[in-house]
Amino acid sequence: MDNDKPLQPETEDEIEIEPVRQSSDKMLYCEAEPPPTVEKVKPAQENSETDLEIEDDEKFFTTGQKELYLEACKLMGVVPVSYFIRNMEESYVNLNHHGLGPRGTKAIAIALVSNPAVTKLELEDNCIMEEGVLSLVEMLQENYYLQEMNISNNHLGLEGARIISDFFERNSSSIWSLELSGNDFKEDSAALLCQALSTNYRIKKLDLSHNQFSDVGGEHLGQMLAINVGLTSLDLSWNNFHTRGAVALCNGLRGNVTLTKLDLSMNGFGNEVALALGEVLRLNSCLVYLDIGGNDIGNEGASKISKGLESNESLRVLKLFLNPINMDGAILLILAIKRNPKSRMEELDISNVLVSEQFMKTLDGVYAVHPQLDVVFKAVQGLSPKKTIFLLTNPMKLIQSYADQHKITIVDFFKSLNPTGTMKMSVDEFQKVMIEQNKVPLNQYQVREVIKKLDEKTGMVNFSFLNTMKP
Repeated sequence: MDNDKPLQPETEDEIEIEPVRQSSDKMLYCEAEPPPTVEKVKPAQENSETDLEIEDDEKFFTTGQKELYLEACKLMGVVPVSYFIRNMEESYVNLNHHGLGPRGTKAIAIALVSNPAVTKLELEDNCIMEEGVLSLVEMLQENYYLQEMNISNNHLGLEGARIISDFFERNSSSIWSLELSGNDFKEDSAALLCQALSTNYRIKKLDLSHNQFSDVGGEHLGQMLAINVGLTSLDLSWNNFHTRGAVALCNGLRGNVTLTKLDLSMNGFGNEVALALGEVLRLNSCLVYLDIGGNDIGNEGASKISKGLESNESLRVLKLFLNPINMDGAILLILAIKRNPKSRMEELDISNVLVSEQFMKTLDGVYAVHPQLDVVFKAVQGLSPKKTIFLLTNPMKLIQSYADQHKITIVDFFKSLNPTGTMKMSVDEFQKVMIEQNKVPLNQYQVREVIKKLDEKTGMVNFSFLNTMKP
């Protein structure tokens, strides 16, 4: 239901609205009706930084959250959202696709000014526009409990970017995660946002995907990343970066010391940018996750990226899915990882690449040096049906079958392989023991499947995970 639809009070006495003060063109006071035991007191303060204030602090604390929101809806002339009423004391509130509009958003903002419960707020696809985002920013000046907010796909445009940039520059909110995907941000918006982010240290996670940044936007983003000391995660997927903008962005990444996760997928910038990406991997010691899928990077680009992988000591995940790389390019990548004794790579996603048995033999050598690595590919060409079955048989079912035959639990089986008899082992030690044991013969790929199920992502496998999984 569209919350911009007017809602008329049943009687004139149900809501009292204080006239707008003459000292402020923007000031708008919402007064929630007090319980009968509380006497109404006029506010003494003449000036205010926000138009979302409640007139009387005592009255606010004696008025329930529900009543406050209902009065705000009457003030704004919108229909209350029942889901919000039911969940306004929860830490997570999802109001995506509720048709709030600017006025419905303002009613929500009024209710959240001093709400201590909600820490994550979803407002995607509500057509809140610049008026709505202004209400939210004003609310955030008073609310220090809200930490994560999603206002993607809300037609914010340049004016919305200006409001958000002013918010960034204040550095005064508790918000550390902000999703702004699909808001019609173009080059001018990039300039505003990047100027503010250059000095902002509070925003840690930022989603700017599905916008319209191109080469100029890439240059602004590169300059910002060179000096920003707050961002740890940045999503720039599905924009329009071409060679110039993507290279500028990469130049900024070289010396960045805080960003650990970057998504540049689906930008189509091609092999020319791969050289700059290789330099990023060679010089950047912070990046842990890099997604460059869907960027028209072929074997030539894979060769340039592999140069960076030969010396990189921080990257753990590299996604190259949906690039025109074939097996030759894939071999360059895995051999680069093998040649780097300090590589921390855990996942290489080339899941659209068909590989051969010879590739698999080469990969076995890579796994011997880096047992933590998982290379995701599409399939192995030319395998006989018998060998395919051998490679793909579910290892947990084989182990469960052995345990059933010997009347032990699957946990007992794994503990028997651990010299200490405990529930945990290092991944490296566990992999070695699983390959060497002859109770349930498994190949390298089956062992890796077992590790995936038991991996704590801390370098250890935990057998207690077996108690909550199906074989």
